[in-house]
Amino acid sequence: MLQVENIRKSFGPLEVLKGVSLRVEQGDVVAILGPSGSGKTTLLRCMNFLETADGGTMTFDGETFPLAGMARRDAARLRKKTAFVFQDYNLFRNKTALQNVTEGLVIARKTPRDQAVSIARRALEKVGMADRENHYPHQLSGGQQQRVAIARAIAANPEIIFFDEPTSALDPELTGEVLAVMRQLADEGMTMLVVTHEMGFARTVSNRVIFMEDGVVVEEAPSRAFFESPREERSRAFLRTVRSAGTADDSI
Repeated sequence: MLQVENIRKSFGPLEVLKGVSLRVEQGDVVAILGPSGSGKTTLLRCMNFLETADGGTMTFDGETFPLAGMARRDAARLRKKTAFVFQDYNLFRNKTALQNVTEGLVIARKTPRDQAVSIARRALEKVGMADRENHYPHQLSGGQQQRVAIARAIAANPEIIFFDEPTSALDPELTGEVLAVMRQLADEGMTMLVVTHEMGFARTVSNRVIFMEDGVVVEEAPSRAFFESPREERSRAFLRTVRSAGTADDSI
């Protein structure tokens, strides 16, 4: 479905991605783990064209494109097949929940407004926010705002959703409601690529784990195998650290 090969990205003299490759099949839930500064978010942003990679290729639905020199029309076309959920929600502060979901459908996808409203309401209902459609972001908790952001993503009917640390800005008591929505999407077969620090989600919901450090993929494995018997010593050290911090057994 989606494959990237040898993605490279630098910011000035700092080489953030040093030739990263990965493959995502339809229905996969891939968790990207790693310490801060390992390049996880930059990888996701390059794959969704929020950052321009310095090199590498992307194959999506059988078409292959150079990431460093992709035509804007091709990037726009591919982006319509995807959705992105940001860690800080990225909602319009002056628009209601319903308007936040309909805006992209009407403006970017040219969906007739009546149809967009109908799609948006179904998406808000799916994430448990139907009764908050007329609320503005400042009237919503962080978890509710992130659920609106997820509704905006699924309203676009994407082939894959990229999640960039979707719970990192939330208080612990609000994290569960967002992870529950993501688990529901996974159960329904949504393809997801998730940068996360939630080890419980990675272990019990994702089917594959990619562990990154210093701009490279250190290990890629089925989730159960990664958590029970990681191959690489650096992966084992990472898991020892998160277990000692009490996060490896987080549940949804």
